[in-house]
Amino acid sequence: MKKALDHIGIAVRDIHESIQFYTEILGGTLVDHYRSEAQGVESEVAIIDVDGSRIELLMPTNNDTSPIARFMKQKGKGVHHIAYRVDDLDEALQELKQQGIRTLEDTRRINKHGCRLIYLNPADTEGTIVEYCDYPDHIN
Repeated sequence: MKKALDHIGIAVRDIHESIQFYTEILGGTLVDHYRSEAQGVESEVAIIDVDGSRIELLMPTNNDTSPIARFMKQKGKGVHHIAYRVDDLDEALQELKQQGIRTLEDTRRINKHGCRLIYLNPADTEGTIVEYCDYPDHIN
């Protein structure tokens, strides 16, 4: 199955300073800025477009339960995940299963933009947090 880089997620401590850096210094455009208190997300998210490439800035809103907060306690701020867009998430998950790659089922969800996503188990991805996503209601 074809995969394309969709976005890079970056864990940040101050989302407003990070937005300023990505828009004023790197020349990006703020596409969306929202807060998600959904279980397993608990983050403020800013989507930045930098010349056709997307960056997701992720700041934890709950330091006890946010997976971004846990990540930052272990590794600090910086690149959190790399997301790959697939044509069909269900088909891609079947392919992963056949290849012996596990997913983190509790991360499967649909975000506010209609993107279906799931994270792969970092134990099976050389330690990198990898997200698979698709946009079933959009033309790819």
